[in-house]
Amino acid sequence: MLQIGSKLKQVLYIFIVGSRTNEQKKISDTLGVSEYSVPSRDAGANEAVISQDRKIISKASIQLEVDNVQAAFNRITNITLANGGYVSSSSVYGGDRKNGQVTVRVPQKNFHSAIEQIEALGTIKSREILGQDVTEEFIDLGARLGNLQKQETRLQEILKMASNVKEVLEVEHELERVRGEIERLTGRLNYLNQSVEISTITVSASEPAPFAGENWGIVDSLIEAARGFIESIRVLIVFTGIILPILIYMILVILIALGIKRKVLPRLPWKK
Repeated sequence: MLQIGSKLKQVLYIFIVGSRTNEQKKISDTLGVSEYSVPSRDAGANEAVISQDRKIISKASIQLEVDNVQAAFNRITNITLANGGYVSSSSVYGGDRKNGQVTVRVPQKNFHSAIEQIEALGTIKSREILGQDVTEEFIDLGARLGNLQKQETRLQEILKMASNVKEVLEVEHELERVRGEIERLTGRLNYLNQSVEISTITVSASEPAPFAGENWGIVDSLIEAARGFIESIRVLIVFTGIILPILIYMILVILIALGIKRKVLPRLPWKK
């Protein structure tokens, strides 16, 4: 039993370090456990796979000028639903002249068709389409995930050979680490798959400036002029309220001074 336990430790060391001596090779062969290694990938085969099935994350950013932002966003929602997608976020802001932004997600196969339908809703101010190629990352993650799954299976076999609590804990610790890596890589692969299959379109929309409308902004200009006139009157009233008491006081002082000069000064002795 002690001999098997010692052999088990050495085989577990192979999984952690990734290499083994001739003696460890004999031990692992005796236990029926082959060496864990990362399988090599043929460069030509990889290029063939990449050329046949590329993984592209597509994104588009469009800026439109429309007559009515809210109405345009309603139509964009209908276009998105008709193409099998959904609205991720939407916001409209502003007063008389509204602006807004909407982000939609559509299947990759309907990406360009949805863009054409959205651009027909108004005047295109800017357009940007980006494609991020994640094919190489996708292949690397798939290969690493396959290796880790094989390693998990072998560790489970080794766990059955454990003869005491210490050995069980050591194998389970390594098994937990491998499973954590599997979960992480699986999550990343799922994210890449979803990003490739569902493309993102962000639309920023704005309404025309008032001077380009039917009234050329005349009404707004008259309103602004009236506001300016009222403000000027208000300032004038405030100024008059402040300066008027001062003027009255100064006039009184002058009148008193003139009265003294006419009535009091002639009666003084040195004036006789």
